[in-house]
Amino acid sequence: MARMTDINFWTRPSDRMVRGCGGRYNITVLQPPFAVRAEDLPANDPVAARAFAEAFPTVDAVLEELDPVSAYATPYLATRADLDVIQVGCWGNVLAISDPAMVDDGNDTPLLYEVTRLRERFPDARIVGRVEVDCGESHTEDIIQLPGGPMFHASGWPTMDPWALTGDPRAVAAALGIGADVLEEHEIDFDADPGDVEWADFATLALGEADPWPMAGLKTSVFRVRHTESSTRKMEELFFIGG
Repeated sequence: MARMTDINFWTRPSDRMVRGCGGRYNITVLQPPFAVRAEDLPANDPVAARAFAEAFPTVDAVLEELDPVSAYATPYLATRADLDVIQVGCWGNVLAISDPAMVDDGNDTPLLYEVTRLRERFPDARIVGRVEVDCGESHTEDIIQLPGGPMFHASGWPTMDPWALTGDPRAVAAALGIGADVLEEHEIDFDADPGDVEWADFATLALGEADPWPMAGLKTSVFRVRHTESSTRKMEELFFIGG
């Protein structure tokens, strides 16, 4: 009988080069109190990080814990083996995960799906997701989900149609107290063509000073995982061409 670690859903070898390169593909769960600065967060809890990874819907099993890295140091995607590596941080009331399985090409909305499921687990949290990856061309998906309130989700190819937009960004901005002056400072214009708006910048504003991902001083746990079979198949379609 095969051991759990022997099970492999991939059809490509681990050294097969991926198409395109890295990007960002993270979800941040900010639990109350929201007025927290990332630089003041406690050290990462590796036990809680592993539990969060094991419960994440894209993950079938955690196979190995690697050396921790800075939240800022998102691993570069070069080979198929790199797609098996995720980062997870649990810093007090802030939980976050970076997982290439959340990447999409516009045929689906995996980030929206994962955030919707996380909202069921963390109904009082502010949840922000940002995904952008270059697989020949860049595709982005960004979401802001507020507790008991409005949400906004955008998915598409910058400068190209069509775009999938859900929710009201103005309502989200108002609920967060993000004024017109701040939006103008960051060159975010809700009246512009959706493909011309940097929705990731809007998502970043929703996290404010609590955003852990730019912080070199925050450590994340790093895990080599076996993704679910459906997540693996999706990554094969996105990151590889041919055999």
